Amino acid sequence: MIAPELDVEGYLVDPSAWSEDWARETAKRLQVDLTEDHWEALRFMRAFLDERQVAPDARFVMRHLSQTKGAGRNRLFELFPYGYVGQACKLAGMRRPRVWSTG
Repeated sequence: MIAPELDVEGYLVDPSAWSEDWARETAKRLQVDLTEDHWEALRFMRAFLDERQVAPDARFVMRHLSQTKGAGRNRLFELFPYGYVGQACKLAGMRRPRVWSTG
């Protein structure tokens, strides 16, 4: 398997090159132990990107986790303590957002 191209910060250059295997390997490098809640967030983010061609704002992921897992607002940041952009977006294969709102 050929590794997908990354930018200088480790984000996928082409988000369509993302795979769950790539996310697992990247999570190891970022020292994130992926749980089912992590996968729930990442799969939602991928579906949002596929449907709308834009990365979801953190508030949409928070709402999704609340509705599907009964999670509180802070659950997203418990899952990705080094940041939504720095961990969640990277693991979900998003390009690095230029500007970001955390909701």
